[in-house]
Amino acid sequence: MIIVLRPKTEEARVKQVEAEVRKLGYEPRAIRGEIQTVIAAIGDERGHASLESLATWPQVESVLPVQRRYKLVAQEGRKTPTVVKANGVGIGGAEPFCLMAGPCSVESEEQLLIVARAAKKAGATFLRGGAFKPRTSPYEFQGLGEKGLELLALAKKETGLGIITEVLSELHVDKVAAVADILQIGARNSQNFSLLKAAAGCGRAVLLKRGLAMKVEEWLLAAEYVMSSGNGQVILCERGIRTFETAVRNTLDLGAVALAKRESHLPVIVDPSQGAGRADLVIALSRASAAIGADGLLVEVHPHPAEAKSDGQQQLDLEGLDQLVKEITPFVKAAGRCA
Repeated sequence: MIIVLRPKTEEARVKQVEAEVRKLGYEPRAIRGEIQTVIAAIGDERGHASLESLATWPQVESVLPVQRRYKLVAQEGRKTPTVVKANGVGIGGAEPFCLMAGPCSVESEEQLLIVARAAKKAGATFLRGGAFKPRTSPYEFQGLGEKGLELLALAKKETGLGIITEVLSELHVDKVAAVADILQIGARNSQNFSLLKAAAGCGRAVLLKRGLAMKVEEWLLAAEYVMSSGNGQVILCERGIRTFETAVRNTLDLGAVALAKRESHLPVIVDPSQGAGRADLVIALSRASAAIGADGLLVEVHPHPAEAKSDGQQQLDLEGLDQLVKEITPFVKAAGRCA
């Protein structure tokens, strides 16, 4: 970090700061100018106390970080992009564009198998479906819970698709991990640090959705929690953020996708269904996601969206899924991400 001292700071007070920097485990290197002195603190922040408290000292003007706070997630940490492996499928790097599709909520065996078969036929490699559902209202459908997990296992057995489903609690991690190939951490839990650590320890890949009002740095730091817990199999998912706009449910931030791809070595996918909350915008947003360099899509599909127990307005029907695949294919090819 860099400690900028106030102009004309006396040498004795410079020495005080140097001593404190050394005490906190860093090597101070003072750069003395005619008017102002700057002290470079050499050392790894992961193993030492933070120097930010020095900003309260009267002779200190500011304390500036040099390194990114997300050490393991940062692109500089690896020479090549991370490829996440789940159910024999690679996600990220130069691997083919990944399509994850399925209902918002697992509602019944018939509903799930209809979608699973359609997703397999359309070229998806993962089946999404919520067994445990976080709902804003306590009176809305909360999912089938463990019964939903059993149905997901049944769908995987029949189709061979990998399973991605959300985990809401540390208490459910082992049960979900017994069925799912990828554990999804939803927007509402994206800074539930105890859950992030617990999910990291289950041995499965983790898909981390961006929070409702998360800055990109906070999103990447949440991924840092998973990686610092020993799990490097992390997928970032942009799913829209809450803004002043009311025409759409959320504002899909494709700029954040491009930024996350530049800042991090982790794969980045997009959830266009949550991103707008409107089925009629999903295909257009999916085309844009493929064009901007996303590694895949997480799309909601229901046999009869009007009858869905949750978020029917944003789910494609089976014909819509086929149309989506048809329309994104040229963009996927242009990005060089076809198998």
